[in-house]
Amino acid sequence: MRRLRLGTRLALGLGALALAVFAVVGTVMAERMQEFLERRLDAQMETTQVSVKKNLAATGTIKGAAYGWYSVVYDVRDGRAVPRNPDDQPADREDMTDVALKVDGPEPVYWTDHLKGDGTYRLRGSPVSDGVVLVTAAPMNDIATTVRQLVIVEVITFLLALTAFVVIGRAVLRRGLQPLSDMARTAHDITSHDLTDSARLPVRAEGGSGGVEVEELRSAFNTMLDHIDTSLAARTAAEQRLRRFIADASHELRTPLTSIRGYADLFRYAAANAPEEREAHLERLRSEAARMSVLLDDLLLLARLDSAEAETPLRMADGDLAALAREAADAFRAAHPSHPLTLTVPDRPVRLAFDPLRLRQVVDNLLTNAAVHTPAGTSVSLSVSVESGSAVLRVADTGPGVPAADQTRVFDRFYRVDDSRTRDRGGSGLGLAVAHSLVVAHGGTVELTSRPGSTTVTVTLPR
Repeated sequence: MRRLRLGTRLALGLGALALAVFAVVGTVMAERMQEFLERRLDAQMETTQVSVKKNLAATGTIKGAAYGWYSVVYDVRDGRAVPRNPDDQPADREDMTDVALKVDGPEPVYWTDHLKGDGTYRLRGSPVSDGVVLVTAAPMNDIATTVRQLVIVEVITFLLALTAFVVIGRAVLRRGLQPLSDMARTAHDITSHDLTDSARLPVRAEGGSGGVEVEELRSAFNTMLDHIDTSLAARTAAEQRLRRFIADASHELRTPLTSIRGYADLFRYAAANAPEEREAHLERLRSEAARMSVLLDDLLLLARLDSAEAETPLRMADGDLAALAREAADAFRAAHPSHPLTLTVPDRPVRLAFDPLRLRQVVDNLLTNAAVHTPAGTSVSLSVSVESGSAVLRVADTGPGVPAADQTRVFDRFYRVDDSRTRDRGGSGLGLAVAHSLVVAHGGTVELTSRPGSTTVTVTLPR
């Protein structure tokens, strides 16, 4: 049965159920028919015995067999059933004496027995007078024949009905299950590279076959395909980002490592041949090591921010965002005197919960990015405001702007607008990525809008 299709199994299961129902109905019908015919025979026997009793009272005798019926008068006064008037009645039927002895009182006694040589008979014994009993035997061959014919008709009818039920039911089930077959065929055809819209199933099939349940299943199937498609696309994008990240990280780490190895060789040469140059080479070693340390710290911070299981590196405390902006502005003016800075903060403190060290890192990264990617003399502005219950920090500059094709990727790790990877304008490409991750870790958002002459990075933080 497990190898059969679902429609066939359902049809056979319904056929077995129908067969059981037909068997019960046929048995009940046959039994009720037999009971009805027996009651009618009992009524006929009662009418016959009334006539026989009248004839016995008038003439003193009874007639014998009539249409295969037997009527015998027994004298049971001495405890034995003795036939009376043996000359006027058929030969004694020993099988009828038991019924005569059972009559006790005015009520008749019915009995079904097999008379030797004549088959099954229905016996009725009723009292005539004190100690005299009339027993009538009627053949039940006609009843048995009628019931047997009824059973034959039922069996033939039920078999035909069962066959039609299974065949028609199989066809109906096959049509009703056709949407499931379509889904199975679609699922077999789908591969990890073929989850286009052509693989989707219409929610409503032509002709409306299947019903509400199938429509729900189709919708669930399409939703599953959409989820799989989205998951595969996300996995592919994640794999591509990981490959790009590994390649960029390898490149960024290889450069300082190569420099350290070169300066180490120079330091060893200078130690033997030019002692006066040792300090210069040693300072370069420290510089490259520090640069690589900063790069590794940024990578570790990004990894901890991305990990859902790791403890967040933020140390939240209540602080004033306006005061933090003033400190960042002072540091920027000292480090980049070639870029005039305009600071706009409200008179009142802008209180909210944040990590002062990490949020200061975000502001410094944004300001440094504005200074590095714009020519000297470009004005930079830093503002803090409260909008719709959120704290908003904006860093803007009047530089050449970011190309539209690069605006969606400026927050990616190791992404630089300059594909040559030189550091004439920019560092490793992690500054904006770190800033974005830290803002998200604070529950905020960061957006960039840019056009020639105006570039603005907006940081929104919940209060």
